[in-house]
Amino acid sequence: MGRTDNFIRQRLKLAGLIEGFKHFVRNGEMTISLGVGVALFAPEEQQMMLETMGEDFNAHQINRMIKDQTYDLEKASFDVKDKKLVPKAGSCVECPFNAANQGNLFGEGKMVCTKSACFETKKSKSFLNLIEKSKKENIILIPEIRQYWADDENNQLIISQLEKDGLKVYLLDDVEIIEEPIKPTIEAIKIEYQHYDYSEDELKAELKEAIENYEKELKNYNTATDNGFVNGIVFHPETYQNKKVFVKVIEKSKDKSSDYSVSLESRKMEDCTPEEQIIKINEREIRKKHIENNKQFEEVVQMIRETEYIDTKKTLSTDEKVAFSISLFENNVDYMSQQKYFSGFLGDTSKMTKIEMVEKFKKKFKKEIFHKLIRYMLRSKFILAKATTLIT
Repeated sequence: MGRTDNFIRQRLKLAGLIEGFKHFVRNGEMTISLGVGVALFAPEEQQMMLETMGEDFNAHQINRMIKDQTYDLEKASFDVKDKKLVPKAGSCVECPFNAANQGNLFGEGKMVCTKSACFETKKSKSFLNLIEKSKKENIILIPEIRQYWADDENNQLIISQLEKDGLKVYLLDDVEIIEEPIKPTIEAIKIEYQHYDYSEDELKAELKEAIENYEKELKNYNTATDNGFVNGIVFHPETYQNKKVFVKVIEKSKDKSSDYSVSLESRKMEDCTPEEQIIKINEREIRKKHIENNKQFEEVVQMIRETEYIDTKKTLSTDEKVAFSISLFENNVDYMSQQKYFSGFLGDTSKMTKIEMVEKFKKKFKKEIFHKLIRYMLRSKFILAKATTLIT
């Protein structure tokens, strides 16, 4: 008949549609491909989708429901070939609910699970196996949760599960982590800088610098156990995807001020121990420097305002880029984005003055950081504009 196997499989799959959805396919409101996507689900699940949609057909809503109830098996936290993880379900590779076994519905050979209950069962079982592995092999198991989000309901469930299984819970803020570095290649460099107008020589220079950094990271990785690091596993609290790392628990400060209900800065000098008095004196000196630096900064700003600086056509200097980058970072990047996209941006600034922070940042500053911040701002503005459009 001149038709491909995939064409026949998809048309046969349409027979599995419930009558309500067949109606939309017949009258042309629903495309064949979308009908096949819905037909992947059991009749009771299709009925629920139909009732959720309402009387009027809404392709966007159906697509969203399909996406919410399907799972990319290539990103599963468990071995999709494992027949023993959940014996009744067997291997995902041979499963009839794997879209790859029903035609190329999501792309050539793309493995997508369409049975959410089974997927969640396997995911949960793999997490329990991960806990058992960490207990048996004395491996520190760390959820990708920072203290800032520890009170989130889903994160609390994960923390409770770990505690229930007798594990001491460490969050990302409690540990130092060393991951195995990936050796850079010229292909990877070209992809990373594809939006830059770089010559071959510039790309080779970037590769050289990346290899130098890689060699330093590899040395740290290979000597991790000599420096007090132990085996650990970091896992995502939602997907349970995990990776092996080296971990060192951060020593918590035990200064006497922690025994007081009133913070050190709020107590009078005569109420402090000799050690605390030294701390308060040092903090006063730092504050004096901050005030002095702010005055100098205000003078520089005033001088710039009185010149034709804004009309200067020369390329921005490194100092100007550094100043702009820090300003953008501190005033426009929210906490979660700081952790997600710029985790190593300024480093640990808790014990540095502003001058020390700027000087340290200048030493490791690269124009890519500047470009990344600009792109972050453009992306944020685009999302805001899109949201405003949708609201109006």
